[in-house]
Amino acid sequence: MQTTRGGKTVFGATLGILMLETRFPRIPGDMGNALTWPFPVQYRVVRGASPDKVVRQDARVLVDLFIEQAQDLVAHGCDGITTNCGFLAIVQDKIARAVPVPVATSSLMQVPMVQAMLPPGKRAGILTISKSTLTNRHLAAANVPLDTPVWGTEGGREFTRAILGDEPEIDFAVCRADMIDAARDFHAAHPELGAIVLECTNMVPYAADVRRVTGLPVFSIYSFVQWFQQSLMPRRFPDALDDPRY
Repeated sequence: MQTTRGGKTVFGATLGILMLETRFPRIPGDMGNALTWPFPVQYRVVRGASPDKVVRQDARVLVDLFIEQAQDLVAHGCDGITTNCGFLAIVQDKIARAVPVPVATSSLMQVPMVQAMLPPGKRAGILTISKSTLTNRHLAAANVPLDTPVWGTEGGREFTRAILGDEPEIDFAVCRADMIDAARDFHAAHPELGAIVLECTNMVPYAADVRRVTGLPVFSIYSFVQWFQQSLMPRRFPDALDDPRY
């Protein structure tokens, strides 16, 4: 007789996402739009954690609030935790110590792996929503080399302003143009780039545009979480196991 282990309330939604408290709209591709994911997820909103507080101020003062919601996600069946802001790398260590499951707070955690894949002379670069506040502390917390090329979208018209300002309406066509402009400028200023890592989870809808205008591989929170999810629910291959040819 085969038995199934219990011990949690919700099954099948193994990934938990800690969300900043926001009001701006989220299109498919955005981490906060559940239609983005090809698998079920669970969300928790961290009340009081605004984009401005996390990106432009110091997310470490909010860490207890993130830990509380991470623990609640685990209690409700999550086997892995992530977040919807790359700047939360700065609290990766504290959240990871507070829950009994793997934690992947930030897309920035991909940078060392991406760098290891590139040929000699090429660099992984970071495209961020706020270069002015992405500090060495954030990079070090994600094990990112401090000399990694970084470029921001602050010079655009809509993306940084509307998201960090938590605007109730956003012109996503202008956001796309901002991302394209930033990617082109980044590549022109750093011809040594071999790949781009998108820090901001709201950049995912434009990853294909960045790839198109730069010709570079583009890594994002979407690529990171897809990889993470495969560790939590590995694909089964029953046909191959039952096939006598193998």
